[in-house]
Amino acid sequence: MTRIISGRAGSITLEVPEAGTRPTSDRVRESLFGALESADSLQGAAVLDLYAGSGALGLEAISRGAASADLVEKSPRAVAILERNVAKVVKSVGRGVAVRVHRSTASAFLGGVRGPFDLVFLDPPYDLEEPELTHALELLTPSLAPAATVIIERAARSAKPVLPDRWAHSRDRRYGDTVLWWVGRAD
Repeated sequence: MTRIISGRAGSITLEVPEAGTRPTSDRVRESLFGALESADSLQGAAVLDLYAGSGALGLEAISRGAASADLVEKSPRAVAILERNVAKVVKSVGRGVAVRVHRSTASAFLGGVRGPFDLVFLDPPYDLEEPELTHALELLTPSLAPAATVIIERAARSAKPVLPDRWAHSRDRRYGDTVLWWVGRAD
C-alpha cells in the first residue's frame, strides 16, 4: 500500500499501477522528504516528477507545501491511475495548488517544457540505460531554477549517474536496494 505520509493530504492511500512501475517505499520517501523539509526545499516549490508512476513523489511534495507539480508518465494505464490520485490529493489539499498530469515520455516533455522547476524527481525504471538518463538531465538543464534540487532514484546496483557538463553530485543515500542521488547544476 502506498500513501501520502505527511502534510495536508497525509494518510491518503494512493492507487498503484499493477505493472510497469516501482513505487518509492514509504521509508525512502519519509527520509527524503524529511531532508527536503530541513533544507526548506518544499514551501512554494515548483515540482517536476518525471517517470511519475502513481505520482507518490510529486503528490507528497504537494501535500507538504509545494505550489505546483507537473507529473509526467508515458503509460496510459498509469496515467489513468495517476489522474485519480491527483484528484484525491488536490481535493484534500484544497485551493492554491496546481497539479498537471502529462502523458508523455520524459524526453518529449522536456523538449518542450518551460520552467523554472525548483525540485525535480527522476525515478525512472531501473532498467533505463545510463545514456538515456544523462540525456534527460541535459534536456532538463534549461528548465531548472538557479538553485534547483534534482533527486535521482536508482537501484543500488546501478552505477553512479553520469552527469552533464556543469552538473555536480552533492550527496547520495542508500536504503536497501535503492539509492537516492542529489544532483544539480554547478553554475
